Amino acid sequence: MTNFKLVIEYDGTRFFGWQRQTDKPTIQGELETVLSIILNQEIKIHGSGRTDAGVHARAQVAHFHAETNITPAVLKKGVNSLMKHPIVVRKCEKTADDFHAQYKAVSKEYRYYILNRPDPAAVGRDYLWHVYRPLDVDAMNLCCGHLTGIHDFKAFENTGSPRSSTIREVYSANWTREDDEQLVFRISASGFLKNMVRNLVGTLKSAGTGKMSPDEFLKVLKSGDRTLAGATAPAKGLFLHRVVY
Repeated sequence: MTNFKLVIEYDGTRFFGWQRQTDKPTIQGELETVLSIILNQEIKIHGSGRTDAGVHARAQVAHFHAETNITPAVLKKGVNSLMKHPIVVRKCEKTADDFHAQYKAVSKEYRYYILNRPDPAAVGRDYLWHVYRPLDVDAMNLCCGHLTGIHDFKAFENTGSPRSSTIREVYSANWTREDDEQLVFRISASGFLKNMVRNLVGTLKSAGTGKMSPDEFLKVLKSGDRTLAGATAPAKGLFLHRVVY
């Protein structure tokens, strides 16, 4: 048995998330189908975590075991040749037998993109959230200052995902204005709850429009009450950017 590690890029627009479903297209399902054909055996892959429907990835990490003499380079080329969907294997390598894409991860970085101008996008509209009202980046970053460290993020979690704890450690979180029109939110943490990044973005957007002060944002964080936080930002602006081991 060989343990293979994959780094995968994908456009999640037309998929129902990462996790395999019996009746809907998913990233995991498409990869397992193609890998099983190439390797002539049933393949089950394990990702670093689930991305929701419509969420994209630049560097999702997964692993799987297989009995084969095929080299990683040939396997990578084969998957990318057979794949008929916007899923690309960027790296494929043999790894230690005990490597696990989820349990060995020490941190993840997500990025969220906002187009902040009166007019919506004609090109690239599947990869950002259009917010027409001007956003105060300084106010949003003052709120981000409350996120770093170890906190209970229950106020920013949607129901429906099993977890033993809602406590996570955020290593960094900030907004930058890339140009006159685009804002980027970068957040790195030990792990994330269901819809946590999108709920944070939706709440931080409220701060950016003057509907919430940094002190009020802190109260929401400490409350553990999802109903006090902002709306969930659209999935299309979110990218899994990096997984660190």
